Amino acid sequence: MRHPARTLGCLSILSAQVLGKITFPDCTGGPEILTTNLVCDTTASPLERAAALISAWNITEKLGNLVDKSLGAPRLGLGAYDWWNEALHGVGWSPGVAFAPSGEFSHATSFASPILLSAAFDNDLVHAVAEAISTEARAYSNFGHAGLDYWTPNINPYKDPRWGRGSETPGEDPFRIKGYVKALIDGLQGKENITKVIATCKHYAAYDLEYWGGIKRYEFDAIVGMQDLVEYYLPPFQQCARDSKVKSIMCSYNAINGTPACASTYLMGTVLRDFWEWNDESQYITSDCNAILNFHEDHNYTTTAAQSAAISLISGTDSICEVGSNTDVAGAWDQTLLPEEVIDKALQRMYEGLIRAGFFDPADATPYRSLSWNDVNTPEHQALAVRSAAEAIVLKKNDGILPLKVDNGTSIALIGFWADGLSLAMLGGYAGLPPYIRGPVQAAQNLGFQIANATGPIKQNASDTDTWTEAALEAANKSDIVIYFGGNDMTVEAEELDRFSIAWPSAHLALIEKLSKLDKPFIIVELGDQNDDSSLLGDDNVSAILWAGFPGQDGGTAVFDILTGKTAPAGRLPVTLYPAEYVDQVPMTDMSLRPSDTSPGRTYKWYDNAVLPFGFGLHYTTFKPSFGPDAFSAKTYDISELLDACNAKYLDLCPFETVGISVENTGNVTSDFVALAFLSGEYGPAPHPIKELAAYARVKEVKPGETKEAKLGLTLGDLARVDEKGNTILHPGTYNFLLDVPTQATISFELTGEPDVLIEFPQPPADLGEGNGHEKYTPK
Repeated sequence: MRHPARTLGCLSILSAQVLGKITFPDCTGGPEILTTNLVCDTTASPLERAAALISAWNITEKLGNLVDKSLGAPRLGLGAYDWWNEALHGVGWSPGVAFAPSGEFSHATSFASPILLSAAFDNDLVHAVAEAISTEARAYSNFGHAGLDYWTPNINPYKDPRWGRGSETPGEDPFRIKGYVKALIDGLQGKENITKVIATCKHYAAYDLEYWGGIKRYEFDAIVGMQDLVEYYLPPFQQCARDSKVKSIMCSYNAINGTPACASTYLMGTVLRDFWEWNDESQYITSDCNAILNFHEDHNYTTTAAQSAAISLISGTDSICEVGSNTDVAGAWDQTLLPEEVIDKALQRMYEGLIRAGFFDPADATPYRSLSWNDVNTPEHQALAVRSAAEAIVLKKNDGILPLKVDNGTSIALIGFWADGLSLAMLGGYAGLPPYIRGPVQAAQNLGFQIANATGPIKQNASDTDTWTEAALEAANKSDIVIYFGGNDMTVEAEELDRFSIAWPSAHLALIEKLSKLDKPFIIVELGDQNDDSSLLGDDNVSAILWAGFPGQDGGTAVFDILTGKTAPAGRLPVTLYPAEYVDQVPMTDMSLRPSDTSPGRTYKWYDNAVLPFGFGLHYTTFKPSFGPDAFSAKTYDISELLDACNAKYLDLCPFETVGISVENTGNVTSDFVALAFLSGEYGPAPHPIKELAAYARVKEVKPGETKEAKLGLTLGDLARVDEKGNTILHPGTYNFLLDVPTQATISFELTGEPDVLIEFPQPPADLGEGNGHEKYTPK
């Protein structure tokens, strides 16, 4: 969105005041012009119903509904509708969401942020969280406190550690993001004939910069080669559009190879709607907020607001989000830049989405209209909020101090800016109003620990005025155990706020050094995204390190569940932990992944000098994972035979093998284990990646001495690699299948025969524009 998420609470109230509560159209007792319209006939197809509705509007009504604050059509009994609703990790502050001052619909459950939830590598957990969010979101919608569409999830791969919005995403790996997306979309949209809530995958595409080096996201032109585009930036959107049939997609602020994303007929038409066949339910595209304004104000792609509105809609954008009234759709119409058939098509897509969500149906005709305030923040959702964080927290270091023994006589010092949990820091970005916030102090008190509490710095340097060390040392000196709650909050990393350093702020390190020298057990718990932990990992006076991301409304409870062993840690890093000097080795504007003369490479696939690697995570026990004796049905496979045996519509989804693994708990603590399996090998175009995630599974509650079995499914697409034209090709060669981080077991197999194309990706017009030849707008 255009502005920081932390200001959205005010916007929500203002929106509610301006538009009033969202109301469902009355197809029984409304105006005759509505009740006799085919839109109210539930036996007609959604496409027919939407077309009938739009045909009843005059041009003024049509133009007034092309923006996020749609005015409706009062003469038809159709009220205003705000399309801007957020639910990244719970119903969130946004113009379309109206939290009540108190009582019913005054709050919603706030789960762990996506970056943390993803670290659990548990698709079932993601699905459960999504189901809970959509249940609460639908309850809000049913009672007029929100719309039926929600602008979530953020699925841009998180390749650069400086990006301020990385915590909104599931991490750096496209394969992991695809699994997360599948589970999330299924949980949000439901599997009934009526859509539970409309999900929106964003930001399409290659968006991962806020402000860096004097370049703002509104003006940034991401130069992306076809290989990187298809291999890295687009797979999550392919999952959303082609495979999960998400109902909506948001185009992004940035340009791609010279064309603003919301003006790219190649991305929105050729790839999204045609090649991925994302048109079977007339799904719609919304712009990011003021992205159309950026056409003429930032990208210099057009010269007037009317031209910008026209070209965005003609190119395939259906709904224009604006902050304020700055979209000149009326001017586009008046200047004959915008054909009425384009307007009609956009509106039909948008309102078909609402029709599919039951917006015009009788309340008793849909399975979700009965959801109410009683379904918000239930005990089950509260427990799930704790699980969403606790089962994902990553143990980075442990000298044996953890798990802590819960003893009423044990005193602990809880030091740091988020130790008391009285602020919104644990929630992260795009949060709503939670029913409560339970931080570390409250959690420790509930367990009966004797506590001393002191605050700490956030982003200060050691040279700044020190208002925290004296109190922190006093609390630590009178305690048996010292726990430091540091890291980053949304004043350090957020929307419109990239980082220029990934080192710990010097004030943190200065305080940590003093606390670590007290000769007491010393534990660090990290909030937010990754900082360079090199010095902490190498300091023998630091007993343990936990990464807690943004753990949500009950983050303190989740952290202490790990610290005390109520939940055994099993989370794995969903990103690479880079050394601080990495930010000086590659500019944020460099979109390439592979190493070069100007870049050491990006992500675990191409960078091998990590402080801690993608997939790292310790346990309170030890595990021995291994491949079964018949892990693969053969050692050699012929490519042509594999393809001949497949009848899948898309060849990349053809099944290859289901690989059996065994996980033995060789320690003395019952624990989950995340099995991560990677492929590596020198097949396909050079350079070859170090390894690529190909399968994962979370094996639950493995008891000491117990061995549990799991299955890892592989498709032909998981084996294939992308060439410089963006084609996905299955190659002959030796494939190494690696289990765990670091690798504990390896098995190999061979593909023989000739290379075969699984996906021949459509090429952008070669004679248009720079880079990949995207189109350039010429004003009429």
